[in-house]
Amino acid sequence: MRDGKGDVWVEAGFAELARSGVEGVRVEVLAKNLGVTKGGFYRRFADRAALLNAMLEVWREGRVAAIAQQTGLDGQAPRERLSAIIQLYSERLNPEGMAIELAIRQWARSDENAAAAVASVDAARLKHVAELYCATGLAAEQAEAQAFLFYCFIFGQSLLFVEHGPRRRSQLVARSAEKLLD
Repeated sequence: MRDGKGDVWVEAGFAELARSGVEGVRVEVLAKNLGVTKGGFYRRFADRAALLNAMLEVWREGRVAAIAQQTGLDGQAPRERLSAIIQLYSERLNPEGMAIELAIRQWARSDENAAAAVASVDAARLKHVAELYCATGLAAEQAEAQAFLFYCFIFGQSLLFVEHGPRRRSQLVARSAEKLLD
């Protein structure tokens, strides 16, 4: 999917998705935002559905690759790796990435292809994190439950508006995350 030509349209699609949801991802809007004609779009994609499918595929592949990379031990102990992932997602907030994630999840509520992409990403995330928990000595069933709590925490904390400054928020997240590592 990432051949250079389609990237511009896919990336513009993600930006619009984050701004307006899937309804806002329209050829006319993207062409205007890119300052080009619609003809370039139709040389690359058969129609809007093809663009939306490409966006889902790029998102799915990117998220699955990211979690595989983030859960690689690279000489670290499993608990250290889990702690590093928590730190990554709690200290480096990515508003655009979260907006895209939320928009795709909202889209998945009414679209089978989007739901399949989300299910695939969630399965990969849970599998990789459960493997880390298994490596700490937890039984598979416990590791799966702990991985589920881990992701509830990762995404939930990013959605909360905590009335503390960034430093206090970071401390609260760190203390809360310790519970996931016990």
